[in-house]
Amino acid sequence: MSQEFFRTVLGDKPTSEMGLTYSHEHIIIEDSYVTAAHPEFLLNDIDKISEELINFYKVGGRTVVDTMPANCGRNIIKSVEVSRLSGVNIIVPTGIHLEIYYPENHWRYNYTEDQLSELFIADIEGGIDQFDYSGPYVQRTNHKAGLIKLATGNDPIDKHQEKIFRAVVNAHLETGAPILTHTNFGKQALEQAKLFKKLGANLEHVVLSHVDRAKEINHNKAVLDMGVRVEYDSAFRWKDSEPNYTHKLLEHLLHLYPDQITLGMDMAKNAYWKSYGGGPGLNYLLENIPQFLKSKGLEAHYKKLFFDNPKRLYAFSKP
Repeated sequence: MSQEFFRTVLGDKPTSEMGLTYSHEHIIIEDSYVTAAHPEFLLNDIDKISEELINFYKVGGRTVVDTMPANCGRNIIKSVEVSRLSGVNIIVPTGIHLEIYYPENHWRYNYTEDQLSELFIADIEGGIDQFDYSGPYVQRTNHKAGLIKLATGNDPIDKHQEKIFRAVVNAHLETGAPILTHTNFGKQALEQAKLFKKLGANLEHVVLSHVDRAKEINHNKAVLDMGVRVEYDSAFRWKDSEPNYTHKLLEHLLHLYPDQITLGMDMAKNAYWKSYGGGPGLNYLLENIPQFLKSKGLEAHYKKLFFDNPKRLYAFSKP
């Protein structure tokens, strides 16, 4: 495909069809090691998930970036089904999440950089395993990963995480797939960006998540000055007794970095979903962000946050 494209679970599409995009979500989290320890993360009811996505579609939503990577709750068959039922494009990642979401004897620790790179590339170019690498038998589907994820925690990046970084960047450079990361409350975000630059990643196709949780404007500026993208998803999380730091960051940074900021909800807990009987629901950003932007004279940035920036970020781009 010669024109710019993004890769959904239902195939490649031109970026012109991406439409309104949420840049960091959790759509399917299957019963797994993760949910055994964190039952509030269980998101595997096709009817409920489809209901929420249909309501998102009705108010203009067209694409969501799911962020559960290899062997920690992916179920590609269910992802495909809810995408077909709702009409919403779903981008599903390969890659590796935080250590706490895997058992201590997991293969992530034993595989070499090259083996991890090959595994990520196979998810992107061959198709995601129907069993999500939960057993010795691998049955690749026709549904491919459109993104590569990695994660760091509170502590400085260690040698094991550096191996994951190298494998992710190898796969990114080989396939052109974009990269999304997890930061813990924005910690190690600057270190992530520096390491990506050192490894030669295309920083226009690298997005660091949850950096608004760091609160500090100067910290966010330092990360953005590296040339990566950031994703903010805590607008609904701040307590009534404290400032809405997500709004504060948008107010101070949108005019300085108009092409580098994206938004999401990161609704990993089923209690956040209206279809599960909780809240605020997936449509929260579309119900609240436009009014906030207007109140600050920033309404011109709405299209960038939800359309233009995701469209460039999540396009496949070989150097």
